[in-house]
Amino acid sequence: MALANQISRRGVASTGKAPVARAPVARAPLARSRRTAVRVQAAKNPVGQSYAKALVDLANEKGKLEPIHADMDAVSQLMSSNKALAELVTNPVIDKEKKRAVLAKIGKEAGFQTYTNNFLNLLVEKDRMHLIYDICESFEAQYCELTDTQVALLRSAVKLEQEQQFLIAKKLQELSGSKNIKLKPTIDASVIAGFIVEYGSQQIDMSVRGQVDNVTEELSKQMAMKMA
Repeated sequence: MALANQISRRGVASTGKAPVARAPVARAPLARSRRTAVRVQAAKNPVGQSYAKALVDLANEKGKLEPIHADMDAVSQLMSSNKALAELVTNPVIDKEKKRAVLAKIGKEAGFQTYTNNFLNLLVEKDRMHLIYDICESFEAQYCELTDTQVALLRSAVKLEQEQQFLIAKKLQELSGSKNIKLKPTIDASVIAGFIVEYGSQQIDMSVRGQVDNVTEELSKQMAMKMA
């Protein structure tokens, strides 16, 4: 199976690109958001942050922010899911030409933007591929700040349909006041049924497990009051 087949542009769960509820995308470059709320935790490595900022600025300037963000999402997912690939491209001992060839194949199969391919080649040339995790994390943080996007973790016992996820995203958009919502769905059998959404410091628990926990807590309080 081709490596690029592991990259899902429209999928859900941990291997897919999460659905995003969006306002219409402006054609002009976006100005940096003045909102102080932290959307996702930025990478702490200053070099990784610098590389990520350079790519964000270039993508925004060229009007390619959305497709390049999709590329970096795919890179992050692939590096996390394919340990052999991650070890190959981050190992300083491996020949650079071999790394370039592997990345070129992935970029071609996945349909990466030219800017993304050039950026990955630059990381190889500068011996910075070991920073790819920090760069992807920082890129995501800067993208979310720039586009006023709130990232939300969605946990459910089974995979939710795209329409269900879209409705959840729209509701979170209203609650958070953010222009965009990016859901990151994960499967969690302990939820039993329903779902749990976490965004910022907030949590919405619509799960059976949450209801059971609430009932248990209430019964414990009643028993404690009777025994007092």
